This record gives sequence, C-alpha cells and structure tokens, in this order.
Amino acid sequence: MTLRNGLSEELNRQGNEHFSRGLYTDAYTCYAKALECDRLTGDQRALAATLGNLGNICAVSGRRESAQTYYQEVLELQKILGDEKGIGTTLGNLGNLRADAGEWDRAKAYYLEALDLMCKTHDDAGKAVLFSDLGLVARETKAYEQAIGYYEQSLVLMRRLGNEGGVADAWRMIGRTFLLQQRYDDAIACCQTSQSIAERSRDELRTGGARYVLVQCYEEIGKLREAADLLELVVHMDRKYQLPKLEENTRRLATLRASLLGQDEAPPHRKTHA
Repeated sequence: MTLRNGLSEELNRQGNEHFSRGLYTDAYTCYAKALECDRLTGDQRALAATLGNLGNICAVSGRRESAQTYYQEVLELQKILGDEKGIGTTLGNLGNLRADAGEWDRAKAYYLEALDLMCKTHDDAGKAVLFSDLGLVARETKAYEQAIGYYEQSLVLMRRLGNEGGVADAWRMIGRTFLLQQRYDDAIACCQTSQSIAERSRDELRTGGARYVLVQCYEEIGKLREAADLLELVVHMDRKYQLPKLEENTRRLATLRASLLGQDEAPPHRKTHA
C-alpha cells in the first residue's frame, strides 16, 4: 500500500467517524481530501469507496443532485471492476434519492434492478434493507397489502441475520401500514413488539420511533391519556438528542394535555327529568 492509499483510507475512516456522529461538514471535508488522493493514485476501488461516501453525505444533507452525480460515477467504476454486489448497493442508493424526491416509480425501478443483483450475489443483508425500501414505495402509493408483504420479507431476513434493530424497524413499519388501514389493534400490537425489541437492545431512538407511531394509534382511537404519556417520553428523547421534531412534538404534547384538562374539568352529564 502506498502512502497516498494509506492516507485515503485514514481520511475515509475519519469521515465515517464524523458521519456516525452527525458531523456532516467535517465528514465531507475528510472525504473530499480522500478523493484528491484517490484521483492521484488512480486506485479505482478506493475511488469508488470514497465517491460512495461522498454520495451518502450529500444524500443525508439534502444535496440530491450532487449525490446522484457521485453515485453515477461509482456505478461506472463498479461496472468496470465487475463488482456486482457493489452495483446492487449503488442502485439501491440511487433508488433512495428518487424516493426522497417522491418519485416512486423511478425509485421502484432502481430497487427492483438492485434486487435482481442482490439475489444473484446472495446479498441477504442488502435484500433485507431493499425489501423495506420497496415496502415504503408500496405504502406511499397506497398498495398497503403489497407493502406489508415486503416488510414481512425484510423481517424474515433481519431475523435470520440476527439484526435486532432491523427486526424492530420491520415491526414498526408493518404497524405504520396497519395504522393507515385503520387496523388499530394490529398496528398497536406490531408497534408494541417493535418497542419491546428496541428496549431490550437499549436502542433509545428505535424505542422512540415505535412510541411515536403508538401515539398516533392512541390518538385516533380516542385514548388521549395513553397518547400523551407516550408522547411525553418521545419529547424527552427529542430533547436529549436535539431531534428535528422536538418543537413540533412539544406543541403536540401541549395540545394533548390541554384536551385532557378540558375533559377533566367538564361538568358531569346530568339526566333530565320529564
């Protein structure tokens, strides 16, 4: 390994560390420096990895067009290298960009092409994520039964892989789909399962995600006290991690508490006498 190869690897490692902590500007700086090294060395595999990281950072930062450009270059390199597993992953990433833009037909086309490759390369981890992505497309296009089918396939694979976080996600997504169908008992059961799995894993963010869907279930069936108690836990987590929905959920909690106070203060119903 040349010095420049080693530097690129270290810069990508640092970038990944920043990325995992949500420090996207710092991560981008590291990846951009790694890209300079890779273009100088001409190492195509290293270049593909760095470009993929740059695509990911642009995708999560809302810079879809830049992400698209990076992923397209990655795809060309992977085709040259004959990296079918990598091609499947990149097609999935391109599908995610189109899903983020609400372009469901284009997203599905990328996902199905990726699925063909992942089946060919026996990439079960990739397929587990992809089935969840296809579930999202189906749910957003109101193909609810198809969505549940995709999420169930994701669930089976996540279990086989021992991915507890993925299992919790799959149960939550099935629950959300049932909620859209107003199948409230099924939705609550699925979300409670998701919550239990996440709690066992001490995964606060996934626990909060399951609770968030449960709040909506309880609101819609009129169980406002249960909804408010759970939403209070969600707001506590939002505040702890400074999540984007903190302000919105705080307002929502205040509205729920006010509704409950109004119920408590309402005079009892009195029978009228003929």
